[in-house]
This record gives sequence, structure tokens and C-alpha cells, in this order.
Amino acid sequence: MTVAAIIPLHTPEEGIRELEHAHSLGLKVAMIPSFIKRPVPRVEREYPELAGEVFWLDSFAIDSAHDYDPFWQRCIDLGFPLAAHSGGMGFHDRSSISNYMHNHMGHFAAAGEVLAKALLMGGVTHRFPGLRVALLEGGAVTGTRLYQDIFSRWKKRNLQSLENLNPANVDASMARKLFTEYGDEATLGKLDQLESALGIGKGDVPLDVRDDFALMHVETEQDVRDRFIPNFYFGCESDDPLAFAAFNRKANPLREQVRAIMSFDLGHWDVTNMDHAAAEAYEQLEDELFDETDFRSFAYSFSVQLYAGCNPAFFDGTRIEAAARKELAQASP
Repeated sequence: MTVAAIIPLHTPEEGIRELEHAHSLGLKVAMIPSFIKRPVPRVEREYPELAGEVFWLDSFAIDSAHDYDPFWQRCIDLGFPLAAHSGGMGFHDRSSISNYMHNHMGHFAAAGEVLAKALLMGGVTHRFPGLRVALLEGGAVTGTRLYQDIFSRWKKRNLQSLENLNPANVDASMARKLFTEYGDEATLGKLDQLESALGIGKGDVPLDVRDDFALMHVETEQDVRDRFIPNFYFGCESDDPLAFAAFNRKANPLREQVRAIMSFDLGHWDVTNMDHAAAEAYEQLEDELFDETDFRSFAYSFSVQLYAGCNPAFFDGTRIEAAARKELAQASP
């Protein structure tokens, strides 16, 4: 078994220091938080007793308090794949004071999404294409939906598409003519507010504000795919009945497969029988939800890519050393 090093990330310097220490001990995979809870400055200053209760989530890439690029670079230098397993209990939609299951459903997925979106839209996967990050226990549906979301939103709100929504492109004279011709009494009584209501003349929105995808440096649909698919791996419980969604090329943009990896919560309350974990994962193949090639990717291939993608020697010295190197070589293109 390979033990994961737990790396704190309150600052990038702290993370680098602990990562290098873990490397010196012979460790080769790291678990990081999905975010750091930081106090809101005004609350911390004026109401210090509430500083731990009122916070914002620093996800290391979007609006972060620090530049974490040196940490990501050090992960690649040392060949460390990363995994995150933070909880989302206490998020505003998961803050019931009486119902554990209400808070529990989807909370790991929500926390993992915080990190994945930040790394993606903060340009980390563009600047560090070799980075490999697993979002554990969130399930394949989380990764599949996030891939669909970023793809569809970029198509509808890239700089070119945003021109469809730009008030500067409104024909003011035509708009006034149409409102005058078809407006009711209430509308006609407020025609002097037309330009203001339509946003005409408010000035152009600066590019750095308008383009939410700027840091991703995407120009084509293939760029969107390449910033996401190779970098993120979504851990699924073996009995997750929706794991097949990640492998549905017909539904996923560019006929891609999201990197879902089979994992086990052995010893936890949701695995009632440890002996059945692998068999439950195999049931999706028996139910023809995916084929043998997909199951092999789910149970083996994607995990090899995750762990050995940035460290080809990751499995050296194990029983699968030769098989893992062969798998990695086949996956490299």
C-alpha cells in the first residue's frame, strides 16, 4: 500500500516545505485540501470572536490570497499526483442543524468542485498541463456535469459570443421606433428611460472583467477539452450506479470520456461488506451500462494515468510495474 502525504496549504511556502519533506521520506502522492477557510478581514478586525464563523473560501487559483503557482510547479518537479478529499458540510445549502443526511448528500462533490473550477478557470491546468488532481468521493456525475458545464458556458459566453449580449450593439434608433410603435401607455410614459434601461451608453465593460475564461487561454472547443480531461480524475464509490455517465461518449462533448476512477470507502459506514466492493463495481458491466474497455479504464487505466502520469516510476517495485509502464506508454498520445 502507498501512504498519502497530507499537505497543508495555508500558504504556498508551507505547502512546498511539507511536500519536500514528504518527498524526503519516500512518499510519492499527496492529499491537499480543496480550499482554505479564511476570515473576512472586516469581521476579523471588528468582531474577532466571529472570525472563525464568517469566512470565505480560498481555492488557490481564483481570487486567492496567495500565488500558488510555485506549489503546483514543485508538485510536477517532484512527480507528485494530488488528491483532494475536503468536505462541504456547513456550506449554506448543507447547514441543517438536525439532519445529517441532508447535509451529507453531495457535500464531497461540492467541495471538490470548488477546487476543480478554480484550477480550471484560474488557468492552472493551462500553465501546468502535467498536473494531475483527483477529486475523491464526489462521483463521476460531478466530473461529467462540470465538463459539460464549462464546455457549454464557454460556447455561449466566450468573447465572440458575448457580442450577442453587448448593449453597445443595440440599434438605439430602431429600439425607440419599436417601443414607440408597440409600447403600451406605461411604456410610452417612460421612453425617456429607454437607453438607460437597455444599458446603452453605460460604457464598454473592460476585457479583464468581461472574459471569465481569459486565464484558461482557450480559442477552440478542443482547448476546453484539453484544459480539463487530462488533469482531473473523479473518485467514485464502487457501488456508484452512475459511474457509467463518465464514459458516455454520445453525451459528452467531443465524444470524450471523463476520467472516473473506482475507489473504495473501506471501513466506512457506506461499505456494508468489504468483500463486495469490487463486485458491485462490476455490476455496471453486467448491466451493460458500459463495456469491458470502459470498465478497464474505470478500474485500472485511469488510475495508472493519474499516479504515473507525472511520475512514470510510481509503480516501480510493485507487482504491476511492467503492466503499468505498458499502460502509460499506450495512453501517452
